[in-house]
Amino acid sequence: MKLTVTHTLTFSLGTPVRAVQHLLLTPLNTPQQRVERWSIAMPGFSEAPTFRDGFGNRAHVVSQTRPEPQIVVTVSGSVESTDKAGVLGRLEYDPMPALFRRQTARTKPDPALIHGLADGPDRIALLHELMGRVSARLEQSQSQDGQSQTQATDLSPADAAHAFIGAARALGIPARYVTGYLLDDAGEASIHAWAEAWDERLGWIGFDATCNLCPADAHIRLASGLDAIGTMPIRSAPVWTAMPVETVEIIAE
Repeated sequence: MKLTVTHTLTFSLGTPVRAVQHLLLTPLNTPQQRVERWSIAMPGFSEAPTFRDGFGNRAHVVSQTRPEPQIVVTVSGSVESTDKAGVLGRLEYDPMPALFRRQTARTKPDPALIHGLADGPDRIALLHELMGRVSARLEQSQSQDGQSQTQATDLSPADAAHAFIGAARALGIPARYVTGYLLDDAGEASIHAWAEAWDERLGWIGFDATCNLCPADAHIRLASGLDAIGTMPIRSAPVWTAMPVETVEIIAE
């Protein structure tokens, strides 16, 4: 399926003398996607150095001297996506999978999610069971929306990937956080997050606990890392003074 993306992000920095933005907004070719064209427009981007970061992502660093108080970033491109049942395999520039056994503050495991589970010869079935548990917890939390929620384990959609990753790592399975775009069944597009877990035979496999499925041809993968902090599509120093306004449009052909 061909997906055409337009993503606009507007944010305010106040009036800094100098600003730097770190961008993870460029998808790479994988067995699940082929990038046909891709561009990023923003002040200073034409002079931005690009490099592969420690997780294999394509990164850009954009600097502005005396930038405008409001900055607009426009991402556009098209990607040919293929449903591979979530199987990504081994990517060029990938770090060692063992790196992704390390827990972070955002991926602390919930004992209830891994109760009765143990890694074994059928890791794929185990990971699907784990994804189902996280998805059920998410659905339960959403059904309680507007009511008093006192349990520390209540999940929002943004937490689902972290919950899956924390549980997988607690079971000794390397798992990483992934950012990208999603076109849902209703035709709505958004920045999205999911997880990838490691299997010795198949390599990296995606698990989207928010949707309770493995990423298919409606997902576009941007970047991966230990958690959401390291995979933010854009980070700015100084930070923006108000929450950024984003619009994402994806057209499927």
